[in-house]
Amino acid sequence: MIRLDRVGTLYISQPIKKVFARGPGERIPILMYHGVREHLDGRHPYYETSTSPAMLARQMKYLRSAGYSTIDLDVAVQSLASGEIPAKSVVITFDDGYRDFYTHACPILREHGFSATLFLATAWIGDQRVQLNGNGYLTWAEIRELHANGISIGSHTVTHPELKTLPPAGIEHEIRESKQTLEDAIGVSVSSFSYPYAFPETDLRFVGRLETMLDSAGYENGVSTMIGRAGPRHNRFFLPRLPVNSWDDLSLFQVKLEGGYDWLHGPQYAVKFARGLIRNIDHCLTWARA
Repeated sequence: MIRLDRVGTLYISQPIKKVFARGPGERIPILMYHGVREHLDGRHPYYETSTSPAMLARQMKYLRSAGYSTIDLDVAVQSLASGEIPAKSVVITFDDGYRDFYTHACPILREHGFSATLFLATAWIGDQRVQLNGNGYLTWAEIRELHANGISIGSHTVTHPELKTLPPAGIEHEIRESKQTLEDAIGVSVSSFSYPYAFPETDLRFVGRLETMLDSAGYENGVSTMIGRAGPRHNRFFLPRLPVNSWDDLSLFQVKLEGGYDWLHGPQYAVKFARGLIRNIDHCLTWARA
């Protein structure tokens, strides 16, 4: 299967970047993982969210052999703000809270001395294991164990909705209730938030409102699904990430870490803008017919 993102990254973007690179360390790669399992979702490689344990192990082995060290999201944000970014630093994140993080991902991370941030949708977590759409989720006992062993915990809302479709009161509930539930469970402050689904970056009014809500709720930083490495100019509540899955062999994985995949944010933004424009036109036509 021909992957335009891979071809554009390895054979166009990365060679150009090497010529015009402004120097190392100006941005921090934040890796975005979801499930760690043998069975893939059957999607196009660009949209795949699962990573096999064997591929995750190879990717973590590469990070260690290349001299990378993991830092927490809080440290990454502070480093970006100060301009003193540790060389070869990377943030590793996992969304959703699948049990395979406990059974597959955590042992691999521990073997290589790496930490990670786990973003949880609290409605899917219970004292007994929740099974939903064929997925098993972490229990509170497992989460407390993970946190005690160095895994950072962040909010991924309560029910994992598309926040943009909710009224303000619904958004407030999702971001505040999830934070409070997590803090009650692990006994420490939860400072990080992960936006579920595609981040509506072209809707500046919504983004501004959400930033105010997150700040008011006590969050200090967050991540999004925007593609790219995090830089000093990015909003600390909606930092971009690099999606990683089983299709990321070490050649593509390395280039993603080095910034060769950052160019994908341009097309990603253009598609979101076009979709928003089409929706607005449809609304106008509907109103005109009424």
